[in-house]
Amino acid sequence: YESRIEPWSEYLSGREGVAPSPRWDPLAFAVREAHARGLELHAWINPFRARSDGKRTPLAPDHIARRRPDLIVDYKGQLWMDPGEPEVRAHTVAVARDIVRRYDVDGLHLDDYFYPYPVKDAGGRLLPFPDDRSWQRHGRASGAPDRAAWRRMNVDRVVEELGRAVHAEKPMVRFGISPFGIWRPGHPPSVHGLDAYEHLAADAPKWAREGWVDYLAPQLYWTIAAPRQGFRPLLEWWVEQTPDGRHLWPGLSSARIGSDRPASEIVQQVEIVQRQAGSDGYLFWNATSLRSNKGGVADLLRRGPLAGPAVTPATPWLQGAIPVLAGFEARPRKGTPAALTVRWQVKDPATVSVFAIQHRIGDRWELTVAGPAETTRTYPGPTPAAVPSEVWVTPVGRTGATGKPAFWRRP
Repeated sequence: YESRIEPWSEYLSGREGVAPSPRWDPLAFAVREAHARGLELHAWINPFRARSDGKRTPLAPDHIARRRPDLIVDYKGQLWMDPGEPEVRAHTVAVARDIVRRYDVDGLHLDDYFYPYPVKDAGGRLLPFPDDRSWQRHGRASGAPDRAAWRRMNVDRVVEELGRAVHAEKPMVRFGISPFGIWRPGHPPSVHGLDAYEHLAADAPKWAREGWVDYLAPQLYWTIAAPRQGFRPLLEWWVEQTPDGRHLWPGLSSARIGSDRPASEIVQQVEIVQRQAGSDGYLFWNATSLRSNKGGVADLLRRGPLAGPAVTPATPWLQGAIPVLAGFEARPRKGTPAALTVRWQVKDPATVSVFAIQHRIGDRWELTVAGPAETTRTYPGPTPAAVPSEVWVTPVGRTGATGKPAFWRRP
């Protein structure tokens, strides 16, 4: 995206810091096209990773590693902004504020990278994260009992500050995080694996408990039958960590179809989440696997648990205007061919995320979702029996709050 804080990505022009030609802004384009289709768009960032070892072009002159090398550490070929430096945390919050202020995003989303995943040297020994300098400058005087606790303190600070900054800019924007799927080994008792609390300094249950995030999307990328990282016990454990109605939307790994699971595994996981009280949604990683219909997963989802549309669950603790319908009319056409045309208007289009439209034909109800610019729906017969006898239109606001519906019912 276009920014005065961060350089242009090399993936757009072939060279970091160089604008694409012809000039365009992918984030502005994505927001506009998503909203036209009634979709939310949550901007996704990694808060501290400055440069991966896969980059092919030199650092741009305005890259933070060039401007402020004193804030950067090299961890086995990857450049990281050191979370122990207060200026790093301030920079991350400034980037988030800038995105939310200038773009009409519906959410800001952090990936699971806080302190980096541990790597090993040639001899198989874990390499420590090289933050000796910030530990000496800031950590020893912090009051933390040890360096691991101090690192968690740094991450907690930036999570809390990001949540406040996002909501100060736009109170209706959701702030969420997708942490590693295991908090600590033994939680729940059957689970073993990486200790995100210790190694990544990520205390995700605390973030939900303190109300710093609006949703958690733990990466539950294992199978239902996995003996040491079972999908069901992990899901149930994470639900217990998200009190006070905070959203729990687990991440499902459709990208791994074919490696260790069939597409039917993802369908079963969706069905498990839909039945799980306390979890009101899920995220797929990644979109490519759905677009390519990997293993037939998109077909299975369309025929099964995702046969119909849905709206994003409401986030009632956020401030957002409730949309109000300003006009509604229904014009049935009798005879053959029969038809029904429904038109509506909303008082302030900026308050609308989508319109939820429910219609009844015979004894069967169906839900469809219309984008915020849609104001007309026509139901062609061709016979009277194929035309709805009842239609309800409900405006849904930017936080999921619903306005008063309007309806037509055949006399």
